[in-house]
Amino acid sequence: MLQLTNTLTRKKENFKPLREEKVKVYFCGPTPYNYSHIGNLRAYLFSDMVVRTMRFLGNKVETVMNFTDIDDKTIKQSIEQNISLKDLTQKFSNLFLEDLEKLGINKADNISPISDLIPEMVLIINWLLDKWYAYLADDSSIYFSISKFKTYWELAHLDIAGMKSSVRINNDEYEKEEVADFALWKAYDETKDWPNKWEGKFTINWEEKVIYWRPGWHIECSACNMKYFWPQIDLHMGWIDNIFPHHQNEIAQTEAYTGKTFSKYWMHNWHVLVDNKKMAKSKDNFYTLRDLEEKTKDLFSSSELYRWYRIMNLQARYEESFNFTFDKLNQAVVTLKWFDEVLRRIKSYKAESGKFQKEVSENIQSFIQRYIEFLEDDFDTPNALTIIFECIKYINSWIDENLFSSEEINALVDLLKTFDQVLNFIDFSILEKDIEIPEEVAELLAKRIEAKIAKNYSLADEIRIKIEELGFVIKDDKSWSRVEKK
Repeated sequence: MLQLTNTLTRKKENFKPLREEKVKVYFCGPTPYNYSHIGNLRAYLFSDMVVRTMRFLGNKVETVMNFTDIDDKTIKQSIEQNISLKDLTQKFSNLFLEDLEKLGINKADNISPISDLIPEMVLIINWLLDKWYAYLADDSSIYFSISKFKTYWELAHLDIAGMKSSVRINNDEYEKEEVADFALWKAYDETKDWPNKWEGKFTINWEEKVIYWRPGWHIECSACNMKYFWPQIDLHMGWIDNIFPHHQNEIAQTEAYTGKTFSKYWMHNWHVLVDNKKMAKSKDNFYTLRDLEEKTKDLFSSSELYRWYRIMNLQARYEESFNFTFDKLNQAVVTLKWFDEVLRRIKSYKAESGKFQKEVSENIQSFIQRYIEFLEDDFDTPNALTIIFECIKYINSWIDENLFSSEEINALVDLLKTFDQVLNFIDFSILEKDIEIPEEVAELLAKRIEAKIAKNYSLADEIRIKIEELGFVIKDDKSWSRVEKK
């Protein structure tokens, strides 16, 4: 059975969905005002791994994600750049989706910009006003009163005993130690916000009022979940820094509105570090995918780069930070080349048809069983990877001795494809590619094989050099040789 560490309880728990026919999963989307750095993207690699694993284990999962296209940062950037908020956020939303595609991350089944969720947010806020969970303040903004929500502290495990009453925070983001009422709807300030404003009709003390400007940061995710998953979800994921205030505030306003537990399980991934410091735009110590493409363009292809970043994330536990270095990048590329090489060996392997050997069947069963056990143990991808490395070594050693039948080698390819349903970094197109070998190179290879059979190693070495000068390299196995492009 799948087990996960629930942020809400700080315990590892058996995963039991609310309904077997559909597992409802939500993860917070980006604020599209700039390029996403690789620290941001770790959150989506994490959620992709979790969802892929759940589906791999037989769960029917539906996913939802938002785009925070209305926010202090997006509004500020649109004003400074003198472009419309819609044009700014659409540009960076598209670039974010491009990054997901490059990294092999499946998009959420449902994606909604919060600008499309204004009616849902106004509906929730009106209900909270009616039940006195929310109030109109003297700055004409509407705030959630956290003192009315008695279990406010549970997700973040906060001690709010000494909290000052009637303290309010109007910013979208604030310091972790600031526990205070938060804005549900922020009143329009013409000096800062022109021309960005939205209309909200609210009933306050039985009187309808129109308040212009925009929703606060936290209400958007509640509205997005209400639209697609009303009223409860199975799993909410996000970055560790979202626990407080964002996710804590989501719980308060959603559960006050529905009277039900918002999310049964919560999971959070940790940071990507640079020089052992948290990667952040504010610290100017971050890399985007485009930065890495530029820095590594002379070393390896961009497709290798994207597969590398997936491996780097899978090699680290999601609840641990990992330190980014270019040495680790190069190590990951070496690992990728190792995977690619075994597929080339499989493609070139000359196997005869034959019965399955008992040992091969037992090994395949052992690999997949242990792989699943690690995934079910709180998504332990580092140890799951060790099973795949063990499998690759096994394939190489038996190919060396020419021990596999064609049926067995096909079964091992299927095994690797099974592993890759979660990992998604193995390049199976290698098995389909036919390398075009010039006639001159093919003739030289045949002569080299003849020279090796005749034990004329000096001639074989001369031919190898000629082949390399023509842009190819020779790969020797015990029973045959092949050439590849450099």
